[in-house]
Amino acid sequence: MKIAILGYGKMGRIIEKFATERGHDIVLKVNIDNMEDLTVDNLQKADVAIDFSTPDSALSNIELCFDAKLPIVVGTTGWYGHLQEVKNKCEDGNNSLLYASNFSVGVNVFFFVNKILAKIMNKYPQYEVQVEEIHHTEKLDSPSGTAMTIAEGILSELGRKNEWVNELIGSGEELITKPDQLLIESHRIEEVPGTHTVIYSSEVDDIEFKHKAHSRAGFALGAVLAAEWLQDKNGFYNITDMFDFSV
Repeated sequence: MKIAILGYGKMGRIIEKFATERGHDIVLKVNIDNMEDLTVDNLQKADVAIDFSTPDSALSNIELCFDAKLPIVVGTTGWYGHLQEVKNKCEDGNNSLLYASNFSVGVNVFFFVNKILAKIMNKYPQYEVQVEEIHHTEKLDSPSGTAMTIAEGILSELGRKNEWVNELIGSGEELITKPDQLLIESHRIEEVPGTHTVIYSSEVDDIEFKHKAHSRAGFALGAVLAAEWLQDKNGFYNITDMFDFSV
């Protein structure tokens, strides 16, 4: 399989490592230094694109891949406000896109179990709940896309919470939440690949459910697996379409 990597930074280099180990060829690598290479003609040399760029460039990268009729796996977050618009363009143009806030197998298991836990805890209103996420200081968006997915999973099953709100610790603004709001507390610390914790607290005890990434490797390998899965498909997909954790 021939792969185009859009956003050839730290993640892009790890994706390249796993892709080549699995027998794939990287035919295009684009970063801020060679944006002139990001053309429809060059994209058409690939079988699939993997985007780990920035929130600002992800939408234009998606558009170019649609123009090139190239399936695209999108790991960039921060653009989900345009999700329905992108879905419509994808389906109307008979294109292919798979997106995820996190491609790690372990994180997607976490997403699945998180919803089951929230469904259980819905019966016990004495427990307050919040989400905590910790990432490296290069993380551009807050909260992380992974934290948002965790929060949405809780909201789907926990009747006493209606929306999530975010507080970036150290930003100088202290957030006071309402009873029906789910707090996502974001921390930015040097060299932390990603830690996410769901905390249920009561007067008598705490329940903590945590995923801690040791490196970016799990995210990168998952993105390559997603590209392999998407290659011969048409449509607009979420990572849940790829992973089946039904029990």
